[in-house]
Amino acid sequence: MSRGRGSSRLPPSQRPECFAPRTLHVWRTRLCTARATDVDVLRRLREKRIPVLLYGPPGTGKTALVEAAFPDLLTGTGTGTGDTVVEDFLGNFIPLSDGGFEFVYGPLVTAMRDGRALLVDDATLIPPKVLAVLYPAMDGRRVITIPGYRNERVEANDGFYVIAGHNPGVHGAILTEALASRFDVHIEVTTDWDLARHLGVPNPAVQAAIALNADLAGRVGWATQLRELLGFARVRKTLGLPAAISNLAGRAPADDREQVLAALRQHGTDITALTLGKQR
Repeated sequence: MSRGRGSSRLPPSQRPECFAPRTLHVWRTRLCTARATDVDVLRRLREKRIPVLLYGPPGTGKTALVEAAFPDLLTGTGTGTGDTVVEDFLGNFIPLSDGGFEFVYGPLVTAMRDGRALLVDDATLIPPKVLAVLYPAMDGRRVITIPGYRNERVEANDGFYVIAGHNPGVHGAILTEALASRFDVHIEVTTDWDLARHLGVPNPAVQAAIALNADLAGRVGWATQLRELLGFARVRKTLGLPAAISNLAGRAPADDREQVLAALRQHGTDITALTLGKQR
């Protein structure tokens, strides 16, 4: 059987920083248009059971933000894809060493019973019929059944909360009306350039990323976000600045590489994508 640790509702954070465990760095809270910090807004929405959809380009820190807001977060379904099935949420039978089978509850069931927050990442890549398994748990009923396991009834305990992530523009991502309407609050998450600098990303790389993002959906279809910039900082410390710059260029999709190279050259040095040379 699946076992989830219990949770207690946390008071709104009064601190300027919160720990995001998976990313192994301190999340520096940001003010939003709700006149509160991002972490505080998410915690207040959870307290009132108001589901939120976070959207923005991949790598802007959506998952890290949710982890900083909710230390009890469950992400058991992983990143959503077109192959995600209902059993990924509810659970399934697994074989035992003695030849029998045991039903192991999925992350939705665990989150409901333990009163935990559940992140559905890349929700718009998941087939709508699969996502529909969430809806009875999110609305006033807060009850689901498990058809594959004796139609077992599961009720949500206090603290249960669903957050979803959406990457607009990603191939195959479809924000259906049914999905959008289930989340009363939609919050755009963009890359925090000040956070990137604070975490050791050199300013020229940040400036190049800002320039690329200004052209996003215009001349370019891809731009460096916080995830790539943090990777840049790590490679720079390990292999040096020229290799880090070249590697950042090489991470760009082929169709956008020339524009990425141009932006990096404008704010750095003449570079090419990182590659292996001749034998020594």
